[in-house]
Amino acid sequence: MAWELPSTASLVRFCQKLNRLKSLEEPTKETPLQRHLTTLDLILLGVGGMVGSGFYVLTGSVAKEMAGPAVLVSFSIAAVASLLAALCNAEFGAWMPHAGSAYVFTYVSMGELCAFLIGWNILLQYLISGAAVTCAWSSYLDAIFSHRIHSFTMAHVGIWQVPFLAQYPDFLAAGMVLLASAFVSCGARVPSWLNHMLLLINLLVILFIIILGFVLARPHNWSADEGGFAPFGFSGVMAGAATCCYAFMGFEDIAASSEEAQNPKRAVPMAITISLGLVAGAYILASTVLTLMVPWHSLDPGSALTDAFFQRGYSWAGFIVTAGAISAMNTILLSDIFSLPRLVHVMATDGLFFQVFAHVHPQTQVPVVGILVFGVLMAFLALLLDLQGLFQLLSISVLLAYTFQATGIIVLRFHKSPPANSLDPGSPVGTEQASAPEPGQLRPALRPYLECLGGCRPGAAVAWALSVLLASAITLDCVLVFGKSALHLPPWGHTLLLLLSSVVFLLSLLVLGAHQQQHREDTFQVPMVPLTPALSILLNVFLMLQLSSLTWLCLCIWLLIGLVVYFGYGIWHSKENRQEQPGLTATRGSLEETVQTLQPLSQAPAQDPGNTEQPTSS
Repeated sequence: MAWELPSTASLVRFCQKLNRLKSLEEPTKETPLQRHLTTLDLILLGVGGMVGSGFYVLTGSVAKEMAGPAVLVSFSIAAVASLLAALCNAEFGAWMPHAGSAYVFTYVSMGELCAFLIGWNILLQYLISGAAVTCAWSSYLDAIFSHRIHSFTMAHVGIWQVPFLAQYPDFLAAGMVLLASAFVSCGARVPSWLNHMLLLINLLVILFIIILGFVLARPHNWSADEGGFAPFGFSGVMAGAATCCYAFMGFEDIAASSEEAQNPKRAVPMAITISLGLVAGAYILASTVLTLMVPWHSLDPGSALTDAFFQRGYSWAGFIVTAGAISAMNTILLSDIFSLPRLVHVMATDGLFFQVFAHVHPQTQVPVVGILVFGVLMAFLALLLDLQGLFQLLSISVLLAYTFQATGIIVLRFHKSPPANSLDPGSPVGTEQASAPEPGQLRPALRPYLECLGGCRPGAAVAWALSVLLASAITLDCVLVFGKSALHLPPWGHTLLLLLSSVVFLLSLLVLGAHQQQHREDTFQVPMVPLTPALSILLNVFLMLQLSSLTWLCLCIWLLIGLVVYFGYGIWHSKENRQEQPGLTATRGSLEETVQTLQPLSQAPAQDPGNTEQPTSS
């Protein structure tokens, strides 16, 4: 059996490469930004990031094609899912306020492979968001000219009947992306005063829509004569909720700005909760007035709010709505094009992406290559893809990121070495926790009752329980969504599988809850862990399963391309890989111990607590 030894050791080293953590030394040396943002500033930042194409397009497209007037229920469910994810995001932002990226959060808590997948997924979000915004911008501009642009393109180019593709190429949207990319690549940015002015215009237009919409409301449009309140049933409402999750993704801007908040522990979670509540209320009210003004089946999905006022004979109001829509979408488009190449730059600097994207132009100080390459790709998506398909692909990407973040919170909470210590060496937190039970260990009060778990290494039982939790959540959601249709289960089989997956899910929750967690008084923490992130995972996966198989296929293709990039380039050129020395690997303790449990005892390497307990700079 001697021939197995090199193979086993190589496998362990390879797993350690996938789970190595990003060094935190360099970020802590950066000069802190001035803490000048109040809670009100953060709320306005979140509201501005969440109210855009989702407000002006999703309300109409989801009502017309998925949920009918029950679109307001879809937005309510999506708001709950986003709130659970936002709490997880707030804990990450408060824990590490000097870096506001989910990619960085994941790199220092869950490991390199997960971080790359999160970064790759966020790239898709930026690409699809920019393409969707410009397609919506094009639709509203076309509505001003009585759809003449639409008619001209269809007459001279023709109509396509291909799933997931638009009926005709949107040259106006593609040209807008290229123009915005050229603007950003020159180092230009929208001044903050202009951003604030556009946000104010947007908020006034939203208030105008809601007030005038209720004045023009006709309750008959919700009656059975017009199809009823929920013409597509429960499945349509849930499919609409899955698509509507995209509308709330802007709350991440608050966590990204937590370093500049005056009191991040209090201001960040409060700003996220309040801004989400305000935006959810705006979406629900706008959906209500939209479907009460005109019958839901008569809406134009591309420019529903403008079209509704035109149908009621208030063309002047339609022009006001269009002005608000275009001002909001221009801001979001520039923000996407500005942020996307900077994420690529960070990944390239870490060595996980091609080094050409790490180059910054010496005069403009912008990553020109990233702007040009991804700007052209974004324009290509805007040119060809259907707006509804773009929204679904964006929503599944957002829900996947939410799931990763919720999983990361559980990993972070049960991690053996408190990350806060490495972030702030002068903090007294480490001293306070030195005498406390170690995170990842079984709670002392429960050891007499759970002797079977008492012999596990700290973190090993947590790692297994988390894996079982994820598997049972996916199984439970699949049974709920496909149990009586795609799986063709008899009633007793459906009930049995539903009970088994539910029991396993609850048992894994109990096992996690039986172990010691980190409790830090200096930062915000998600309440009721592991229940809150577990519910977030369960709801996110359930909503993802509501989306079309074609959307899943596109996501899988994108992730497959990402895995090819990572295993073909990133894993070998990673900065952490270059800094490694033989025998020293920065890995997450609980995952390393899980790998070790799979090794024969005679081959288990000696433990080095200083190496497995926290990220190292090697």
